[in-house]
Amino acid sequence: MSDELFDSVDALLAAVSTGLPVPAERKRLRLAAGLTPAQVAAALRVNSAVVLSWEDGSAVPGPDIAPAYTRLLEGLAARFPTPEQQGAAPVAPQPQAPAQTPEQPAATASQPVMLDQNPDGSLVMAAAAPCVQCGQPSVYRAQGRPMHLGGFCRPAAPASEAAVEVTQQPAPANQAPAAPAPVATEPAAPAAAAPASSAPVRPTSTAASARPRPATTRTAARPAAARPASSAATAVAARWWPAVALDVADGGWVLDVPQIPAPAGPKLGDWFAWLGTGLPLRVERAHPAGRGGDGMVCLTVAALKQLGLPAALPTTEKALAALHTKLAKAAAVVGMEISDQIGPSFHVFRRTGSAGGPKTSVRVTIAPWLGQGDGRQQAVSALAAPLATAPDGTKDGLTLTRRYRAFTADLGVAPGATTASTAMLLLDAVRPRVEWVKDQVTAEWSSHLREGALPTGDLCVPPAAGARHPLTRELLSKGEAVCEEEDYKWWARELTDAEAGRPWAVAVDVCASYLSVTDSLRLPIGPLEPVKNPAWDGGKTAGLWWCDFTTTEVDELLPHPATFHGQPPTGPGWYATPTVAYMATTYGFDPATITDAYLSTHTAPLLKEWTGRIRGGYKRAYADLGLTDGQSPEEFLTAYAVHKDVDTDPVRADALVLAGLYKNIYKGGIGKWSDSARHLDDPTWLEKVAAVWSYRPEIRFHIIAAARIAAHRRLRKTLQLTGRAPFAVNVDSYLYATDEPSPLELLPVKDDGAPVPGALRLGIAPGSHKHESSIPLEAVVEAMERREHPSKLVHHYTTDGTPIGQEQTADTGAADASNDDEEGGN
Repeated sequence: MSDELFDSVDALLAAVSTGLPVPAERKRLRLAAGLTPAQVAAALRVNSAVVLSWEDGSAVPGPDIAPAYTRLLEGLAARFPTPEQQGAAPVAPQPQAPAQTPEQPAATASQPVMLDQNPDGSLVMAAAAPCVQCGQPSVYRAQGRPMHLGGFCRPAAPASEAAVEVTQQPAPANQAPAAPAPVATEPAAPAAAAPASSAPVRPTSTAASARPRPATTRTAARPAAARPASSAATAVAARWWPAVALDVADGGWVLDVPQIPAPAGPKLGDWFAWLGTGLPLRVERAHPAGRGGDGMVCLTVAALKQLGLPAALPTTEKALAALHTKLAKAAAVVGMEISDQIGPSFHVFRRTGSAGGPKTSVRVTIAPWLGQGDGRQQAVSALAAPLATAPDGTKDGLTLTRRYRAFTADLGVAPGATTASTAMLLLDAVRPRVEWVKDQVTAEWSSHLREGALPTGDLCVPPAAGARHPLTRELLSKGEAVCEEEDYKWWARELTDAEAGRPWAVAVDVCASYLSVTDSLRLPIGPLEPVKNPAWDGGKTAGLWWCDFTTTEVDELLPHPATFHGQPPTGPGWYATPTVAYMATTYGFDPATITDAYLSTHTAPLLKEWTGRIRGGYKRAYADLGLTDGQSPEEFLTAYAVHKDVDTDPVRADALVLAGLYKNIYKGGIGKWSDSARHLDDPTWLEKVAAVWSYRPEIRFHIIAAARIAAHRRLRKTLQLTGRAPFAVNVDSYLYATDEPSPLELLPVKDDGAPVPGALRLGIAPGSHKHESSIPLEAVVEAMERREHPSKLVHHYTTDGTPIGQEQTADTGAADASNDDEEGGN
């Protein structure tokens, strides 16, 4: 019995002896960083209610999650010290402390410290030893001495007799931050800190939504994976920021990243000198073999005025040239250069060997100029415009950088010129194609394709070359078949007697249908090679197969799984591996009848990392909008109905913009594999597009086939469990006849009320469904009698069946048109 009691006491001590700051400090750090409880909860794999309980002191993190939470708080404490810490000055030592030498001034426990860092920016770690400020164990070092981050020292612990306190020494305002002090066993000279600024520093936005969020059904924290006790030893200090906004308050410079020093003066030359000091601005690489990107400085309206730059981008060539000359001359004084063209976004850089400082490159974005200029200038900053648009419609620099940092944190890359190009930048970032190798003899660097990289060159095969390719035109001119793996388009059937007796038609739409299949989908990496009488391996090899499904029986109430029009095929055709595998396993198609194929020389889950990044950002953004995994159908419907109501809440406004961008990035990325680039002539298109590694129509065919098959599988399972089938399908929008203006009656559930995996279910997760609208069945019948597809009525009715006026539906015309070619709203 005594052993059990001792074990209970030990468990209790482990729970409360976490080494965490007090609850109020935990909340302050989260708010200072502009993080929501949902963001912290998503990172730690717990429920947001649990995070709030940690911050109000009603609960403590368990031993499995405490190290990770400690790591988060320590990182935030390093970035967002308390006002007392920011302004703290060395004070006289306590009477019991030994006298200090002039080279070793004393510091109190509340004074911020500069922890030792490795060359890559990570904090130096060592075996736990007594902190020189509080005496409690610390794995961190400051000039080789054990020390905690500010705010993490525990009280009532006298310093060691031999302890040497550390203070920060400010560097001159025009000097770049010195390199971090190396690990040393002997006391080292204090390392130079970041240049001090006399201007006030604006903290990151800490606004949080006051809107009540729908509660989820999960009231307890999700069990976290066990972590080793030493996991805190891998903590990494933030060394780079992807973007910073430069603003003005009370005549002085302010930045929304307090750790970055401000320019020394208000003149244009001071600004260029500041840009060339080696600012810690950079988008860090997402893969060890990849490359990072330039950081961004964003100018606000006030900063633009302070620098004497025009409030709007000049519209004439003469004025634009004069502005370019003015900027170029100011930059040249400090050895800097600017881009050849000036627009809302441009580069400022210094070449290697130029006077004035080291090589550097920074992207400059001028928020008030976004959306201005000619087509080329607007195209360069196309994605920056929605990121900078505040809830009131203005282009705000602080809004841009806040969302820019969230975007790069989620995806690992900076926004590109378009959503499609950003998707390809992301793929190359998380799965680099090229690897650089240094010759040990000549010391020269050379590059080569990494194993599993997509090769460059026109690798198209005739059945899957894309609509614009000459190979496709040649086949069609001969009347031969090409691959037609597409989303469902305008399929409908006659209503059954039971369906005709129901009063409503409910439209449901798949959320992120492509993201629901790309994680593990095996795609063709190498070129497709022709094969006669191929051996079927169960779908492990990606490729195109010549199959005849005309005699294979399928479900009559559902669209045909192998055709985009949903009607049975009239003859043999070319099909991607996902379609053939489904027809073989579900409907008994005999793969031995396949006579020809184009098979990949290398098959792999190409988009696994790419999917993980986008899906993670997508789910995090929707979590800020009150839509999370695990919600009951009723909770989801309630939350979804108001998820676009952001009012003046910056957290929700940011999340809504980012969620829209993430959706467009994965959609645009799928379309990019078969880019027609209509603005280019045929020879230029063949050279600049068709021969690039990102032009692989057969990859797009595989993804769309997999998404269509996944949708058919859900429809079929729902039909088997409930006897209900959609009577109309367009892309991933399905119309069902129902008794009530709600999709709840369509959902298959287990005996305990839980949704059935693999069937129709409501939720925001990729592959789940949302409620689009409820349409009176009479209106549907009238449309079908006019030979119109009933999905055209989706945007004419609300989810409760209320008709929407013409002035409201006018705004949805573009959505109706775009629905022909890509996924629906989510």
